[in-house]
Amino acid sequence: MRWNARAYDSSFGYVSAQGAPLIELLDPRPGERILDLGCGTGVLTADIAARGTTALGIDGSPTMIEVARAHHPGLDFMIGDAADFGVPAPCDAVFSNAALHWMGRDPDAVIRCVRMALTPGGRFVAEMGGAGNCAALTSAMLTAWREYGLPEPELPWYFPTPAEYATRLEKGGFTVRLLEYFDRPTPLDECPGGAADWVRMFAGSVLDAVPPATVEPLLRRVNELAAPALRRESGWMADYVRLRFAAVRA
Repeated sequence: MRWNARAYDSSFGYVSAQGAPLIELLDPRPGERILDLGCGTGVLTADIAARGTTALGIDGSPTMIEVARAHHPGLDFMIGDAADFGVPAPCDAVFSNAALHWMGRDPDAVIRCVRMALTPGGRFVAEMGGAGNCAALTSAMLTAWREYGLPEPELPWYFPTPAEYATRLEKGGFTVRLLEYFDRPTPLDECPGGAADWVRMFAGSVLDAVPPATVEPLLRRVNELAAPALRRESGWMADYVRLRFAAVRA
């Protein structure tokens, strides 16, 4: 997945803004070492560091890490594969906001790496998309692709049920202390193009396989299909469903 870091921060800054409750659940303590897995542009890494911790941000996108280093020069960031990474020293906690659903290639490997990065009793606190996340958005995409005679796109996300992810955590050596599963309809206030803007940002790689002349009419059709469920008088919404958890290394 390629990322436009500038657009991510300007038009989709709600991703980081909605991480504040997750930081409270993490409860960073002065002197702790905390890893921000899938840190993006480092906004939440900096918030965690401001609590007196030693924070390290890891992301698979070189573009995101470049921006994070530029915006937060006093913090440590590294490019890394979530399913195959190591840390310089064991961490007291691993934090991840709106990132684990991008790591669906081998979620068990991600959990193993997180466990190896933690001290015994260390915390794993995260929020990700859960089953049903963006159902109306993805349904509109799949229908539009089919109407245009295009092969069904391979969507880049992994949205597990609470039971599925809890089982993965337990098999991976964690004890689940808290697990929440909830709807969070989210205004797309800075997306004048509606669902089409969302697709451009979060499914840009899927558009690479679409003939260039077809992209704009295809996205207009996505908007038409998504509008009954997601467009309000106040603007467009994203139909997010979130899975939030806190677990400890057993």
